[in-house]
Amino acid sequence: MSMTPFAPALPAGACDTHLHIYEPARFPMAGPGTPPSQAGWSDYLALQARLGLSRAVIVQPVGYGPDNRCTLDALARAGGAARAVVACAPDIPAAQLQAWEALGVRGVRFMMVPGAQSWLGWDDLPRLAARIAPLQWNINLQLDGRSLPAYEAMLRALPCGVVIDHTGKFLEPVQTSHPGWHSLCRLLDSGRVWVKLSAPYETSRSGPPHYRDVGSLAAELARRYPQRCLWASNWPHPGQARRPDEAGLLALLHEWAGGKAGARRILVDNPAALYRFGD
Repeated sequence: MSMTPFAPALPAGACDTHLHIYEPARFPMAGPGTPPSQAGWSDYLALQARLGLSRAVIVQPVGYGPDNRCTLDALARAGGAARAVVACAPDIPAAQLQAWEALGVRGVRFMMVPGAQSWLGWDDLPRLAARIAPLQWNINLQLDGRSLPAYEAMLRALPCGVVIDHTGKFLEPVQTSHPGWHSLCRLLDSGRVWVKLSAPYETSRSGPPHYRDVGSLAAELARRYPQRCLWASNWPHPGQARRPDEAGLLALLHEWAGGKAGARRILVDNPAALYRFGD
């Protein structure tokens, strides 16, 4: 029988860098789709306490489009223990960006997976990156990692940092000989790109509890680029008919990172610096 991996107690300041909040009764969805049930900020806090996490990065859900009210409401309720990634147009007023910075916003989301609902295109990315670079924000990018070679030059030229979701989110798990993998590694070598070791269930073909096809890539990234890796739960796992075991996902990080020291860097040190939790 498959066993859930074991995770040791987490260090203070452990951060979940990718979660979504849905409260459709208070904030109606802007796009199609049914939001996950029981996905308010108080629901997330129960998970956070169970896992031993203490910091969070709230990422604007696709279903809300550029209406950030739900995300910003949760950010305010977090009382300084969270940061946020929002959605906005390239021509957003500078005053609005400054106001969001004061609230704890640290990035802008680009959802570029083929077929996904998106409010921004690739042409918007350089323009918006130039707007947020003075604020030390990052572009939060989700795409099919197999397409990275086509966009590598653009991403390297951006004036701000880039955070790539879900271990590169190769929609078909790849080998380390794949051009998309080499492109991801070159971007990480640049020192201005990070990758979230998260949501292996979205693309794995081998399945739980270890997701070994995607997990082998995550372990290689943690070994080669411990200073560029982050961890995230992707709670409440939108689009998943079966909810994964969050404790098991967190335990996998300790396997990928090779123990407590590596996990601490990924859970505490890297997100504290990138999302400026000391500010």
